[in-house]
Amino acid sequence: MAIKRGLSGGIIHRNKSNGPHSSIVVLVLFSFLVFSILFVGRCFLSSAATDQIDFSTGSSKQDLNWRERLAMQHLKSLFSREVMDVIKANTNDLGPLSLDSFRKNNLSSSWNFVGREISAAAQSKEVAANIKRETSRGKQKDTFNEDHPNLFESPAKLARRQLREKRREKRAADLVKQDDDVIVKLETAAIERSKSVDSAVLGKYSIWRKENENENSDSTVRLVRDQMIMARVYISIARMKNKLDLAHELQNRLKESQRALGEGTADSDLHHSAPEKIKAMGQVLSKAREQLYDCKLVTGQLRAMLQSADEQVRSLKKQSTFLSQLAAKTIPNGLHCLSMRLTIEYYLLPPEKRKFPRSENLENPNLYHYALFSDNVLAASVVVSSTIANAKEPEKHVFHLVTDKLNFGAMNMWFLLNPPGKATIHVENVDEFKWLNSSYCPVLRQLESSAMKEYYFKSAHPTTLSAGSSNLKYRNPKYLSMLNHLRFYLPQVYPKLDKILFLDDDIVVQKDLTGLWLVDLHGKVNGAVETCGESFHRFDKYLNFSNPHISTNFDPNACGWAYGMNIFDLKVWKEKDITGIYHKWQNMNEDRVLWKLGTLPPGLMTFYGLTHPLEKSWHVLGLGYSPSVDRSEIENAAVIHYNGNMKPWLELAMTKYRPYWTKYVKSDHPYIRSCKLSE
Repeated sequence: MAIKRGLSGGIIHRNKSNGPHSSIVVLVLFSFLVFSILFVGRCFLSSAATDQIDFSTGSSKQDLNWRERLAMQHLKSLFSREVMDVIKANTNDLGPLSLDSFRKNNLSSSWNFVGREISAAAQSKEVAANIKRETSRGKQKDTFNEDHPNLFESPAKLARRQLREKRREKRAADLVKQDDDVIVKLETAAIERSKSVDSAVLGKYSIWRKENENENSDSTVRLVRDQMIMARVYISIARMKNKLDLAHELQNRLKESQRALGEGTADSDLHHSAPEKIKAMGQVLSKAREQLYDCKLVTGQLRAMLQSADEQVRSLKKQSTFLSQLAAKTIPNGLHCLSMRLTIEYYLLPPEKRKFPRSENLENPNLYHYALFSDNVLAASVVVSSTIANAKEPEKHVFHLVTDKLNFGAMNMWFLLNPPGKATIHVENVDEFKWLNSSYCPVLRQLESSAMKEYYFKSAHPTTLSAGSSNLKYRNPKYLSMLNHLRFYLPQVYPKLDKILFLDDDIVVQKDLTGLWLVDLHGKVNGAVETCGESFHRFDKYLNFSNPHISTNFDPNACGWAYGMNIFDLKVWKEKDITGIYHKWQNMNEDRVLWKLGTLPPGLMTFYGLTHPLEKSWHVLGLGYSPSVDRSEIENAAVIHYNGNMKPWLELAMTKYRPYWTKYVKSDHPYIRSCKLSE
């Protein structure tokens, strides 16, 4: 008897014939079949056997494989010898058994086989496949379980397994869908990015580096400069190795590259022949690299060029500092023109027309008083006009201007021609302050000394760029003017006032300033914006802390503050004798051992411990030297300050800051136009 399971789960069978002992044989075969199936299933699970079980009849024991022998051993233990003899005797008579006869026994549906013919070739293929699958027993075990899931499972386990399979299928479908969505999104993003790529951009030629094309407008310019640097390196090496022809060729290409580059700073500035020059230079450099390249020599030449360039930068920096200081000292021709024309007009006026109205407001402590000391008519006009333009009650504002003898007529004439609306204005001459003399003022006495005259005016003073650039700042004429030191004498100039707002002439007012009179100074004299956010605005950057007078009285890390917009309480000033403190330190600095020239260092010392910090938005500084002042800070500031050399009325002013100042210049005034100050 043979039971063969086909590739599709069927059995190959012949029509069974009825013979003697059929009923007994059927019962025996049924028992044999049930036990054989259970046993063979256990063998499959333990050894991952193939799907084909063959109990061959008509073959000798030598042809049985090891599974058949093992099965026979187990069967012998289950049946008696007589039963085994009956089975062997009837095998040939019955032929292969069909399971159709056992359907009445309600076997599981998985045992309802459909018979079909299998050729010998198919059988041999199955045997070969079985041999191959035996190499992976664990895998065949799983395969068998999957082929017969309900062979050893209860209905509940079968239902749970089917539910798990459905969930797996659903999750797999969801993951596939998500992957598809992600792929679609990535493809869409790639398409959008590709639209922004300019496929017409040509690649750059460089034998020294491979770099991706970027959006920089000076990429070709930088490539030309890099080639020129390497050309200079190889020219030096070629001469060193006596390859004069190659050096001459490199020199010619270098000149061509220099002509193509010219003064260009962007690719659009280059000559149309630049690509050809770049290619030609690249070819020569490739040739030079093949013949001359030596790592040590190239490194040495580049280091020497770097040191030379560094020296040139330092020299140019000193020269730039010297020239900027020189430019800051000079007065533009337009300002000279304006001052001269106004002065002539003023002295042509009759005396009765030279007076300003509302003089009764000059000593009224209930009004808002401003102190402005300047010899620049145009700058002073911007300060006054910007303050009035942003004042809520212009009639309550009083401006006290002090200038020198040279500009007194021009300053008066400007405000007589351009009165500040309802505000009050008064102009004085500092040279008419008789109390301000050398016996009272240490600065005037020091300016008259021979040492100070030698420092300022002696021709033997160092005039080289290296020496002059460091000293020229302190030799500025403003340090010789008493207008710069008059800020330490406010109670003497305005004895009947309680509070006064001091303004420099290089500021612009953008908001109403009356709120400063309401600020509680907490018993301090000076209300100012601190500048210690930056390290160079602390005391140790202004004062000489190697001197014991400085180191024992001041903290080197104390916060600095700014002149330019300061609210002074003149009552407390008088109580603290601020002017006397200033005189004390000024007398000690006659030989300039405590600080260099200027008014900020003595101001820091005089008002040490007597300064109340104001909100930073009241006063924003740096528009005369820093290109990185935040625009929002400028626009939100009450006062902006052009401290530094780049004053807004000079040609070296920073263009982006200048409109804040020029908007308050009366550019349509005939004197402004005739002196070309509106250009």
